[in-house]
Amino acid sequence: MKETAKLTIEKSLALFKEATELVPGGVLGARKPTDFINGEYPIFLEKGKGCHLTDVDGNDFIDFLCGYGPIILGYREEEVDEAVYKQIKEKGFCFTLTQKFQNLLAKKLTELVPCSEMSIFLKTGSDATTASIRIARAHTNKIKVMRCGYHGWHDWCVEMKGGIPSKFFEDVFEFQYNNLDQLEDLMATHGDETAAIIMTPFGHPNHQKMQIPAPGFLEGVRKLADQYGAVLVYDEIRTGFRVSMGGAQKFYGVTPDLTVLGKAIANGYPISVVTGKRDIMMAAESKLFISSTFFPNSEAFVAALKTIEILERDKVLENIWEKGELFMKRIQALIDKHDVGAELTGIPPMFYITFQADETGAYKAKRKDFYTQLIRKGFFFTPFHHAYISYRHTDKDLDLTLTAIDESLGFIKEKY
Repeated sequence: MKETAKLTIEKSLALFKEATELVPGGVLGARKPTDFINGEYPIFLEKGKGCHLTDVDGNDFIDFLCGYGPIILGYREEEVDEAVYKQIKEKGFCFTLTQKFQNLLAKKLTELVPCSEMSIFLKTGSDATTASIRIARAHTNKIKVMRCGYHGWHDWCVEMKGGIPSKFFEDVFEFQYNNLDQLEDLMATHGDETAAIIMTPFGHPNHQKMQIPAPGFLEGVRKLADQYGAVLVYDEIRTGFRVSMGGAQKFYGVTPDLTVLGKAIANGYPISVVTGKRDIMMAAESKLFISSTFFPNSEAFVAALKTIEILERDKVLENIWEKGELFMKRIQALIDKHDVGAELTGIPPMFYITFQADETGAYKAKRKDFYTQLIRKGFFFTPFHHAYISYRHTDKDLDLTLTAIDESLGFIKEKY
């Protein structure tokens, strides 16, 4: 099968070269070229609409990263943006004091999220996870934390430890998703000193296959938290308002004490939430300090309220699940057809195509070639992060994507 021609990305590369003189590394975090396939992916984007992206060189892509998760509806969603424009033009959004939208959004969360009784609003996922740990520690007067999953870039949880004294994370212990025995052992040793167990209720570890909860796993974690008097925190930054309107806790039927939300709640506008049981949340009233100049800004509250309205009114998640289920079945059929060691994991709103590890390391080359073919064909995935389905992915978009996956797997089969 013929290899797809390489994209023209000269303008992206020129901007990146300039950026390296202005910003450490050129761009930050998971947007670096090395977090995709260096030399194959664009580095700078120009615009987006619906589920399509256009880079600075004019290349068009059907996008499956959705801004790393916030875009649940689509890029430049007119109804959401118009609500924000109206707020900015008619009322303003950055003030010394708070606007009413805080209360409206908090009330809405109590209707939808099982654990939600009180809420605190912030800007980023890292803000929210860190605030949840501070609240848990203040409530329990304990220090240690058990964690499972990616929880952001702050000192207590970031994977890269450069610039962080070890004492800032020495009381944080990691356990693996679906490994209840490991958590039981940790709690047997540290349980009486444990303030919080924080975890993603659906397993989406970085660079690895996705995992649904094994029978009894979430229930077992809930039981351990109760046994030792620890606060159970669900990190639903990715799963909230995507797996279901009440998050993965609603979907799987196990309720935590606190939940952190973000990403899809406002379709790209910066807002995050810590929400949970009243007695625990009340620690934030007088036992600790959480504040920012920008936390009360109302444009993101307005975006969140409008996004939630659309999600409910148009049955968006039902739509995503329906087309995602069929899409995943058809991807699996292609994987079975070509038999090159590809694996599909996840659930319809968020899925991941990986390659089975082997002793020779050939899986890494297969992965690189597969995702290189996809980006060259105009389909924006990444080898190192799972994909998302948005409301604006049409049947035609998904059919075109399946053709590209078929051709790319065929290319791998012939080459290897």
